[in-house]
Amino acid sequence: MTVPFATARAVIFALFLSIPALAAAVEPNCFVTGMGDVPAMPALSAAENGALVFDKPAGRIVETTMQGQVGRKAVLDFYRQTMPQLGWKRITDSLFEREGEQLHLEFPSETAPAQAGRITVQFVLIPR
Repeated sequence: MTVPFATARAVIFALFLSIPALAAAVEPNCFVTGMGDVPAMPALSAAENGALVFDKPAGRIVETTMQGQVGRKAVLDFYRQTMPQLGWKRITDSLFEREGEQLHLEFPSETAPAQAGRITVQFVLIPR
């Protein structure tokens, strides 16, 4: 079965138009601190403690924390939709894998008292 040229051109044009939408969703300066390939959810900002980064022969280990006025479900939904577009495979709601690395999303504020609706998200990147 062959695809008519007009149909193929329409599909390519639609894909071309979707690139700015993806770029708007993931701006170049909006990545998780220490993880240049993991987008930061717009509702989250870096916590004061910064990132802990180890670059080892077996792979990098990065741990960083972000906070914001957003629900856990919204955070998980954002990463469930965004990460596969960047080549990450979703293993569970809070675990992603790509090229020998695992990214864990942890919510330590769920075990500690939360500050007036603020959520804390810990990003832990380790070799697989």
